[in-house]
Amino acid sequence: MTAMGLGRGLKPLRQRRRFRWLRRLVAVIMFAILIWLIGFGWFLAMIAGERAPLPLPHAGGIVVLTGGSDRVKAGLELLMAGAAPRLLISGAGAGTYLGDFTPRDGIDATSKAADISIGHRAATTRGNARETARWAARHHITSLIVVTADYHMPRALLELRRQMPRVTLTPEPVRPPAMAHVDHWRSLRMLAAEFTKYVLVRLGLGGFAAHHIEAHL
Repeated sequence: MTAMGLGRGLKPLRQRRRFRWLRRLVAVIMFAILIWLIGFGWFLAMIAGERAPLPLPHAGGIVVLTGGSDRVKAGLELLMAGAAPRLLISGAGAGTYLGDFTPRDGIDATSKAADISIGHRAATTRGNARETARWAARHHITSLIVVTADYHMPRALLELRRQMPRVTLTPEPVRPPAMAHVDHWRSLRMLAAEFTKYVLVRLGLGGFAAHHIEAHL
């Protein structure tokens, strides 16, 4: 066989190998998408079924992870009802104080001002967990009621438990108005992004989620 004939014979072989590699790559991508979709369905079911225990057990403190006024209102109502003696509002913007929350939420919490702390340092969920851990240790708190959006609760609990493995956490999920219709494209996009961040935290890549995804959403 001449060199030219050999070259012609090798060309189809290279093409077949390239096609086989491409087919395997597509199969892997399709399998990953299928697993993600199954996991996303499980995540939606978990959120839909998440409820605060009734009656809510008394705790050493309440932490609100900011991101919506409805969360702060729920935390203040729990404090006023005596669910816990202390409240931390974690992740408030710089220069934000209690007076910026209470008039808007229609709650007069001035009588409890000494029991309310405002955290300004956290900018991500991991930052919330660290800020909360420092506050809980300072006040010797061993049990916490966690107030945040229902779709954010699974990841928040993961981060908090890693920072405070010995503290008992009771979730108090809040349904944001923006999530009232989960079938809307914007709501699904938000839930998909949150599920992806949850998976990254599960895999120990919470730092990547915080710096490359969460900070830009």
